[in-house]
Amino acid sequence: MLLNLNSLLAALTFYTCFPVSSRLQLDFTRIARWAPVIGLLLGGGLALIDWGLDWLQMPILVRSSLTIVLWIWWTGGLHLDGAMDAADGLAVQDPDRRLIVMSDSVTGAFGAMVAVVIILLKTCALSAIATDRSWVLLLAAGWSRWGQVLTIAIYPYLKAEGKGAFHRKGMNLPNDILLGLFFLLVVTGCQIYLQPLNWMIISLRSIASCGIAVLVGYYFHRRLGGHTGDTYGAVVEWTETFILCLCTIPV
Repeated sequence: MLLNLNSLLAALTFYTCFPVSSRLQLDFTRIARWAPVIGLLLGGGLALIDWGLDWLQMPILVRSSLTIVLWIWWTGGLHLDGAMDAADGLAVQDPDRRLIVMSDSVTGAFGAMVAVVIILLKTCALSAIATDRSWVLLLAAGWSRWGQVLTIAIYPYLKAEGKGAFHRKGMNLPNDILLGLFFLLVVTGCQIYLQPLNWMIISLRSIASCGIAVLVGYYFHRRLGGHTGDTYGAVVEWTETFILCLCTIPV
């Protein structure tokens, strides 16, 4: 149990900017398995902030904008940076140069445009969601990171070394995939329990979110022939974006 707690805290340190005591013996082995749990914690924190701002009667657009800013801040922009680098790499016509461009720390035009598009879409989508916002935040943050775990598990890593290489080496299948899936299904079950009349809509949203997570990871694999640490981040960002957009559809 202690090993698991140290691993979870290590995941919290890696995936967010929340401080963890340096006196703890953090275990960074297999921290990717905890990514969906970290996503649910992030989503829960964002939901509390959003609820508080709503209680203060802050307009929904401002509230949504602040929530998206906090989302980026709490993750340290880790995944957004990956999405930007992935966009710069995919913009290169020569497949042999894509990984080189993605490794460059200088942000290109396509990376900057993608960052603007992601932030804009997230803000507009969240602003259009008037009900069940807390559940939507949990859904987007959780399923996007489960998609990342699935991507790490089933697709090859394209670099001999890299910031995402140790995730791939530490995977324990199928346990690491099932762990996050279990927590996500528990959250979905809790929502169905609290809103039994909406069970079909809740179920369809979860199924669609799972599908989005799978397809986004597959898209980058098809384009690159595998994944890197940058595309792991891109999977998270684009899955979050598409899930938020999905949840704007009136039901």
